[in-house]
Amino acid sequence: MIPVYQPYLTGREKEYVNQCLDTTWISSKGEFISRFESEFVRYIGAAHATTVCNGTVALHLALTALGLQPGDEVIVPTLTYVASVNAVVQAGAVPVFADSLPHSWQLDPDDVRRRITSRTKAVMAVHLYGLPCDMDALVALCREHGLYLVEDCAEAFGTYYKGQHVGTFGDVATFSFFGNKTITTGEGGMVVSRAADLHAKAYHLKTQGVSPTREYWHDVVAYNYRMTNICAAIGLAQLEQAGDIIGRKRQIAVWYQQGLKGLPLVTHDEVEGTRHSYWMCSIALDLAQEREPLRNYLKEYGVETRPVFHPAHTLPPYAAGHSFPVAESISSRALNLPSYPGLSRAEVNDVCGLIRQFYQEKGEPLRAA
Repeated sequence: MIPVYQPYLTGREKEYVNQCLDTTWISSKGEFISRFESEFVRYIGAAHATTVCNGTVALHLALTALGLQPGDEVIVPTLTYVASVNAVVQAGAVPVFADSLPHSWQLDPDDVRRRITSRTKAVMAVHLYGLPCDMDALVALCREHGLYLVEDCAEAFGTYYKGQHVGTFGDVATFSFFGNKTITTGEGGMVVSRAADLHAKAYHLKTQGVSPTREYWHDVVAYNYRMTNICAAIGLAQLEQAGDIIGRKRQIAVWYQQGLKGLPLVTHDEVEGTRHSYWMCSIALDLAQEREPLRNYLKEYGVETRPVFHPAHTLPPYAAGHSFPVAESISSRALNLPSYPGLSRAEVNDVCGLIRQFYQEKGEPLRAA
């Protein structure tokens, strides 16, 4: 079996975890928490960051720290993982869906503009599959209308827009370190903010609202969203290998681009002015009806794939009465191929060969390479 993803644990992860065990600092206090936070801030060029226990609570914490009120609207792409939308509801706000751009699969700024009302308080830019949104357009739009800009960078560690790491454009941003993310802590996340007061509020809320000056005194209803020292230890070791991990993933993407030339599909590539981190190497077939047959064909040969996310407006909790044609088209035609950093060129060649064989057996004409 060639899996879609598996973590790349080839650094000092075991050494750092053993330090936690040896010192008994295994919960949410310990030196690795602050070390991971400070090194993460340095790596992406952010002002402030605080660790949390997973990427979903990072989103909830970020939105709650912004002070959203019931009835406030947050514009969010419908083509995203459901956590982006769930967090809006959990923070007491209303998600308003927007469509995607066909070439990048990212949030369409023009459609965002069409969705703005007097109740809109924030826009959430989700950097889907490791490619950044059009941040110039979204930053300008939010400034024009006095809106918060939230960046969901769960899939975009190592992603850059015009030389600047994503997560540093908005008022607040979040990252995920689940086991299938570019760098992992097993479970974990990070909330990044540019303003010291927003950072302080997020930290206060994630630690049960405990007073910094009075023991066991809690002045707000808050949460326990803390990361463990063990998770932070793994994260620090992963961060030390970030350049190697991202370099490997970008090389894998090039191999796929070369191996899939001429087939009736497109690869999810960089656009001008961006640096794709290729959390997932993805393709979109010309014909939606061929996606599941292709996935089944690859599965028979031991190759795991994933469908691209269902648009949120098609899910039962968020069913909407209108269409988002670009998101629906991408979702119906696209899939994720094996993308883990340890994937070899021979394995990528095997996957590409099987996809080519699938089309040859169907007798479909190939494009000019």
